[in-house]
Amino acid sequence: MSSLPDLLAPLRRYNTPTIANAIELFEVRPRNRGFLKPGWQVMQPGMPPVAGYASTCLVSGEAPDSFGTRESFDYWEHIESIPGPRIAVVKDLDPQPGSACFWGEVNASVHLALGCVATVTDGAVRDLDEMKAIGFQAAYRHTCVSHGYVHITGFGQPVLIDGELIRPGELLQLDQHGVLIVPAAVLPHLQEAIDEVERRERPVIDYCRSAQATRAGLVEIVKKHLRVTGKWAPAQNY
Repeated sequence: MSSLPDLLAPLRRYNTPTIANAIELFEVRPRNRGFLKPGWQVMQPGMPPVAGYASTCLVSGEAPDSFGTRESFDYWEHIESIPGPRIAVVKDLDPQPGSACFWGEVNASVHLALGCVATVTDGAVRDLDEMKAIGFQAAYRHTCVSHGYVHITGFGQPVLIDGELIRPGELLQLDQHGVLIVPAAVLPHLQEAIDEVERRERPVIDYCRSAQATRAGLVEIVKKHLRVTGKWAPAQNY
């Protein structure tokens, strides 16, 4: 049986577009779902892809007690209840998300110590140089100079971001392109699906880059390799 690190290895080896293409072969969701929409900033675009299971929390920063408060120590316990590696998903509840900042050198260090490799937040980050220096990755909407009154209002529950519901324990992949939700059901045969996409695409790419490429030839090679009919299935049922 494959170990967990072996199952996650393709998510660290291949970029999010490659993984997204492979997931399409399983036909487990519509092709326009399962990823966060454009407009996100990625703190370290040159960093290899990271993958982890989502811990979740809700924050606010406009006032000391807006939307209630929860203890950080309890939130940390929630983080450790999630299998590692982990990605901290932080939903900003304020009317103007990012008006105060949850993320900086301290929280990045705390989360790194608790097994998180990255964060995904529709709020703000700061201390970018310090976060980069410890190898922490982040996908975020805003930058901010102050933490304001930021505090945790809830954790361990599904959070809705960009119309995508991210549940605690959901598997995420993050790189310079953005954030992808990876269905756990595809993991055992993910490498096989990646190989199948490459098998279909590589002849077309190689032909286009050859000195012999013509429009007529391109039509034929696309029909042969990309216009594949019938549902793909891995060697074993998934």
